[in-house]
Amino acid sequence: MGARSRGVVAIGASAGGVEALTELAAGLPPDLPFAVMVVLHVSASARPMLAEIIDRSGPLPAVTATDGAVLEPARIYVAVPNHHLLSRNHRVVLSDGPRENNCRPAINALFRSVALDYGQCAVGILMSGLLDDGVAGLAAIRDCGGVTVVQLPTDAMFPDMPLNALKAGVADYKVAAGEIGGLLMQLADRDVEEDGMDPDGRLELENRIAMGSRFEIPFDPEQLGPATGYSCPGCKGALMAVGENTYRCRVGHAWTAEALLAARDDELEEAVSAAIRILDEKAKLSRKLAESAGPGEDYERYNALADQAEHAIAVLGEALSKGETEALTSGEQP
Repeated sequence: MGARSRGVVAIGASAGGVEALTELAAGLPPDLPFAVMVVLHVSASARPMLAEIIDRSGPLPAVTATDGAVLEPARIYVAVPNHHLLSRNHRVVLSDGPRENNCRPAINALFRSVALDYGQCAVGILMSGLLDDGVAGLAAIRDCGGVTVVQLPTDAMFPDMPLNALKAGVADYKVAAGEIGGLLMQLADRDVEEDGMDPDGRLELENRIAMGSRFEIPFDPEQLGPATGYSCPGCKGALMAVGENTYRCRVGHAWTAEALLAARDDELEEAVSAAIRILDEKAKLSRKLAESAGPGEDYERYNALADQAEHAIAVLGEALSKGETEALTSGEQP
């Protein structure tokens, strides 16, 4: 077992992240005095192959993180699918805490934990990806005295996450992926002083939730914040506002405003698809009953029901097509 790292670099990426991470890894110096922790949004069933890819891409050894491992300098620890990657007492914590923005591992969860564990010795890096996971986490690192970096948006395959961090004003530097290693060596030489900063109570609460289990509620839901009137897409429970444009439900699922909007789009598409299926089945059944009934009042009634159902399908289809066209025209994700 090597010595504990005096600092940590926490990296978060999503769509386009493999390419960004391999470029970053190639530019890391072999004598980097920080431990490196990496979260990439992947499905729960994904094979844990990212560590092998990163290990082949640069001079630093990369391993799939194991619970309890000491965070050593010049070593990369990669998140396990379906587990949050966190830091506590300068050791790795793997948690199956509630999903955040429907992700586990989640970037915000990693960033919050290193902010609390390392304070001014934490560096947060947000790379290619959609929506805004990681923005609140960068703010936490900054609030605790650490340094925040985003991949240069023009260098990112999917620039949403870096752009949202820049819009929120939580990025100290913006750098191309291949140049981040040089910046880290500069940051390693900066003076760090203990300031005795008291951690934010909300930050500690959210970190405790992520450290817990998805099957327990290690907090009083009343601590979260005021009710919003919104429901959680994950469990359909009530959402409370825990910060500006951030929400949690009573079992701990977390959402940013952007992620919540995207989830609502998914819910709407599912609901409309279900409605179209039901209407189609109703129209077909009504036509069949009309044929069986033969000429008369029942024949007319069944055909009228079929006409109404088919008209409703046409209206729904037209509305969906119009919405997708407007989204594409405005540059939004349909």
